[in-house]
Amino acid sequence: MKSKSLSFNCRKALMNNIGESAGTEIANLIAEMAAEIEELRRTKVSVTPIVPPEQESRTSQTANNQTESRSLS
Repeated sequence: MKSKSLSFNCRKALMNNIGESAGTEIANLIAEMAAEIEELRRTKVSVTPIVPPEQESRTSQTANNQTESRSLS
């Protein structure tokens, strides 16, 4: 896997504008976040719904109607 990091110019600009320690900290944080995002992308799984959304709402409406008819009886 290719490691993503900030370019030298980007790191230098951060350090010149906000200070060396803060620039280094932000650059390291960005690198860690990029690695974590890459890990999440690699391990992502697709979720397949068992009941399609339109059937799910019909099922709950049918169950509610049956409950109401029982309480009226």
